[in-house]
Amino acid sequence: MSKDKKRILLIEDDLHISEGIALNLEIEGYDVKIAGNGLEGIASWKQWCPHLIVLDLMLPGMDGMQILKNIRLEDERLPILILSAKGDPNDKIDGFVDGVDDYMTKPFNLEELLLRIKRLLTRDQWLQEQKNPFKTSGSESVPYCFGSNAIDFTTGIAKNRTESIQLTEQELKLLKLFITNRGKPLSRSKLLEIGWGYSKGTSTRTVDNYIVRLRRYFEKNPKEPQYFISRRSLGYVFTHE
Repeated sequence: MSKDKKRILLIEDDLHISEGIALNLEIEGYDVKIAGNGLEGIASWKQWCPHLIVLDLMLPGMDGMQILKNIRLEDERLPILILSAKGDPNDKIDGFVDGVDDYMTKPFNLEELLLRIKRLLTRDQWLQEQKNPFKTSGSESVPYCFGSNAIDFTTGIAKNRTESIQLTEQELKLLKLFITNRGKPLSRSKLLEIGWGYSKGTSTRTVDNYIVRLRRYFEKNPKEPQYFISRRSLGYVFTHE
């Protein structure tokens, strides 16, 4: 793998399509990796650190929307292009709401796909060269604050009324999911699906155990929570003024 080449990850279960796209991208000078299912796609994203992802929606193991949501919890800037047979306007709207950068439907024009990929990579390079709008003077990042609490997602350190806490990667991921959906109830199954990649129907106390932990960190009285609130038959909702 050349350090000078842009890395593109194709998450596509149709081998005929993925191999054809990969060949043309390699001709264009890109490094390309193919993942044939959702779980492999997530693993490749974390290990290979691509500069751009081309993502199918209908995938075995974990569908494309789950992958998109997982990535956006940790990386809001990585260019992602959905390439899917699902061409309904509502599917496209859902994709853009969840943070996709571009959306193409199958069957597709190869030249158009290559041009869109080039445009996304060019835009991303320009953004990387600009000053990070979420930074203050120097290298200090702006924390997310609620009540007497503050969370620095850059350092992973949270502060409450009495102490500083080094949050785990999964705690940060769950907090981002709650903040992104502030005021909206999230079911246990949805939290497991997006936050942990579990399939629908999985039964586990994982979510409840993490909620107990977050309440202990951030609630004045964990037994009477103000921020991480249970909603009967709906799940949990994060809210604050």
